[in-house]
Amino acid sequence: MARPQGRDRGRGRDDRDSEFTEKLVHINRVAKVVKGGKRFGFAALVIVGDLKGRVGFGHGKAREVPEAIRKATESAKRGLVRVPLRDARTLHHDSKGRHGAGKVIVRSAPPGTGIIAGGAMRAVFEMLGVHDVVAKSMGSSNPYNVVRATFDALQGQENPRGVAARRNKKVSEIVSRRRDGSDSGEASAEA
Repeated sequence: MARPQGRDRGRGRDDRDSEFTEKLVHINRVAKVVKGGKRFGFAALVIVGDLKGRVGFGHGKAREVPEAIRKATESAKRGLVRVPLRDARTLHHDSKGRHGAGKVIVRSAPPGTGIIAGGAMRAVFEMLGVHDVVAKSMGSSNPYNVVRATFDALQGQENPRGVAARRNKKVSEIVSRRRDGSDSGEASAEA
């Protein structure tokens, strides 16, 4: 198949980019003191997602805010992560994540709960397409550390099919345990 020539060359990229939405989480202004005064630069933290289970974050630095945001958005699109969602609205199970001094706990929630999370974590869940989740951030409140810790927690998410295949069990065995709230440890304690 021949590669498109001329004007059609970048069209595929535009179609791919249009499926993502972006959210600016944080802008940091830094000053470099030079002989004539101060030179200001800007650093931007952006979350990008397709609202269907793919999300990424990026960091960009430039002399102007729009350029920093553009760089951060490109960086976020290069590092997308796919997260399995239950019923396209919440996470499959609870998990913990950490990065540096930032620690987070994310928990699945019943329908109608909404996104109970603060600042940077809320942006990640909105771009991911999660509708019901409870999350808590502990330790560092630095948005960079919180976002990276949230991604650490999300990368630990597994769907029941993958777990069942790894354990040579049926999906119904694993899902039924989750719904009943009973585990083999609790069953043996009652016996």
